[in-house]
Amino acid sequence: MLFFFNLGGGEIFIIVLFVLLFFGSKRIPEMMRGMGKGIRMFKDATQDIQQDIEDSVKDVKKDIDETKKKIGK
Repeated sequence: MLFFFNLGGGEIFIIVLFVLLFFGSKRIPEMMRGMGKGIRMFKDATQDIQQDIEDSVKDVKKDIDETKKKIGK
């Protein structure tokens, strides 16, 4: 993992050149769009799960409060 943080300008240029030669200039934008869509889907799924958890917590708190009122505390 530390390898990525020690890259200089020359190394980055070589990597970009290799990717450009390997995939071609027409294919790179398609790949980036696909990667962007994947990241967006992941973020949306994460937010949905977080919202579901928050809703469940609210429901449990509501049930606890109703039970306390019934008991008379």
